[in-house]
Amino acid sequence: MTEPLAAVRALVADERLGAVVTIVAGPDTGAKAVIDAETGYVAGGLPSDVAGDVLADAQELMAHEQNRTLEYGAREAFIETIPPQPRLLIFGAGHIAQSLARIAPELGFKVIVADARKAWATPERFPDVDELIVGWPDAVFEQVALDRRTYVVLLSHDARFEDPVLPAVRHAPVRYVGALSSRRTSADRAKRLRAAGWTDDEIARIHAPIGIDIGAEQPSEVAVSILAEIIRVRYGAGTGLSLRGVEGRIHPQRGEEEGTT
Repeated sequence: MTEPLAAVRALVADERLGAVVTIVAGPDTGAKAVIDAETGYVAGGLPSDVAGDVLADAQELMAHEQNRTLEYGAREAFIETIPPQPRLLIFGAGHIAQSLARIAPELGFKVIVADARKAWATPERFPDVDELIVGWPDAVFEQVALDRRTYVVLLSHDARFEDPVLPAVRHAPVRYVGALSSRRTSADRAKRLRAAGWTDDEIARIHAPIGIDIGAEQPSEVAVSILAEIIRVRYGAGTGLSLRGVEGRIHPQRGEEEGTT
């Protein structure tokens, strides 16, 4: 195996999902290992009597990009996820997209905005995005891979956008698909997709109406509600409710259900 630091650098360079495990208390304190989500241990080493349990827990934490300190008998291990940079793929270059493109980088997202309307998808309106693509979805998918680090937001009501996007993401391992729409439009979409052979689980992957209910009115407020929902999906935790008045830990520990003490 390679050295832990070199292995971490390789994970980052190759944009692969991984984790670093460090024994922080008990016997073997200081022992360290690096895990690749697909191939398992790639550097360092842990005591054989805990290595299997640590790997299983690390896989679960990596799936939700979470960090935790967990107990294994007399030992405590800190598991730190090393995720690839998430990408926010926005279809539709309207005012909400402008706010999303401005805020999302603060949360660590690479931002890609796509729109076939040249007057809307301009560097002047989106000066700081990582990629600005003028074109229809089919052209976008030739340039952008729909992988597990991708979060897709559909902000155009134009069927010429929605009709290609939804089939493309149907079986893709993207982490999030959200569509801007009213409750009635969302219900009509679900009915149309069900008639086209989509299962209820596939339809449920589409977050529509998009975002968390915070009473948003302005484009920037809608952008905040969308990003809040994306964060919840990214980490696989949270209720979307106010933390005030909630008892117990904010972040549930292993084996606990959300909302329990």
